[in-house]
Amino acid sequence: MIDFIDGMLILWYILTTGSMLFLVWDLFTNTPTTRLMKLAWILVVLYTGPIGLLIYLLSCRQPIPHMHDAFINVHWKQAVGSLLHCVAGDATGIIFSAVVVYHFGLSNGIDLSIEYLSAFIVGLFIFQALFMLSMYKGNYWLAVRKTFFAETVSMNMVMLGMIPTMVILMHKLPGADNPNHMLFWGVMSLATITGMITAYPINSWLVARGLKHGMMSAIPEPKGTEMTGMNMPSDRKEKAHTHTAVFPLWESTLILTGSFLLLLTSLWITNLFVPIRFIS
Repeated sequence: MIDFIDGMLILWYILTTGSMLFLVWDLFTNTPTTRLMKLAWILVVLYTGPIGLLIYLLSCRQPIPHMHDAFINVHWKQAVGSLLHCVAGDATGIIFSAVVVYHFGLSNGIDLSIEYLSAFIVGLFIFQALFMLSMYKGNYWLAVRKTFFAETVSMNMVMLGMIPTMVILMHKLPGADNPNHMLFWGVMSLATITGMITAYPINSWLVARGLKHGMMSAIPEPKGTEMTGMNMPSDRKEKAHTHTAVFPLWESTLILTGSFLLLLTSLWITNLFVPIRFIS
């Protein structure tokens, strides 16, 4: 069984390496997206391998030159772009902190708390705020404040999928919690993929409500072109839509509370399989 898992992991890493090489080449030669979006794609494909590359091909890679805006101007692709912002930051924070806390021998409850905090910090202060910075005239702290809600509910939904996957597999598979073992990275890849699945619906909703950016393009606006709703590039449409979004306090409170309840339910279910303890 161990030999089979090791063989599958080696195959996965080979496919991930190939996916990364193609992605980087294509991002800088074919697909005109923004620098932050390129970074998000690189991180997500690094964590999710060929599955991430497949999502990139279907949602972002323009099939014909100069068609990127038209290609990404579909709601589900915009939602994928929003999901990328979230997962790139959150998964990076989780994986980084998981590597660090392993060496301290803490209880799994403390580990999860540190990973949650790390994911929130990286997701909010780097990816969410910087992605939305242009909408707030370069005011970074205003962007942080305005994206706090979106990052919180998005990250809760990412953790909804990642926590059970990480905790259960690391408990059942010897060495899976050790970052020096390739099984650790396989579990993190699977956890990230699961987190993407559980976080997609809320990101689709956030984009539909104008509370998050979707997929973005970096095609310069032709000189003399009037910025109207009909000829505005998809990323500029997204910015305009977000500026006019109206979101009642009761609705945001309901969504935020619901995301925490779902996360707590995920922790409760996980605890049925692997006890979550805060004391070593």
